[in-house]
Amino acid sequence: MTCPLCATASAPLTQTPVPGGPADASAEICPTCAEQTASDTPDPAHFRALAATMWSEDPVIQVLAARTLAKIPEPWARDLAEQLYLDDETRAWAENVPQPSAHRDSNGVPLASGDTVVLIKDLTVKGAGFTAKRGTAVHRISLVADNPAQIEGRVESQRIVILTEFVKKR
Repeated sequence: MTCPLCATASAPLTQTPVPGGPADASAEICPTCAEQTASDTPDPAHFRALAATMWSEDPVIQVLAARTLAKIPEPWARDLAEQLYLDDETRAWAENVPQPSAHRDSNGVPLASGDTVVLIKDLTVKGAGFTAKRGTAVHRISLVADNPAQIEGRVESQRIVILTEFVKKR
């Protein structure tokens, strides 16, 4: 098989997630590309084929190409990045590189905005007059920016602040 990112032929391809966009977005790329795209300083020689592969019709490959070109400090990479046309949605995805979060659930698993968590104990909600029961799923959480020990979510149609020590990621 040929890697759709570096055009290396007969390389075994591995499924690699592409964060920042659709939840199940991934690409089958060669192990070298997977390692290099995760690096802050990818090898420019490995990605010379981006001049051709960046025009792929697959948005996942377009996003990987844009992110990789942005990391390569070579004039040819800057020129290619300027030439690369992405529709608005794909460009937003390419620029949406998730930042590591200090928010962690009760098991130490990192939390991200939009995750679903489950309450691990009954919580009395002050000012709302109800108790959020253990096992309640809280969908599409928001992270409290200035406090990694707190998240926000909706429980029984009420927007509440929840301590991360009382949730686990689902």
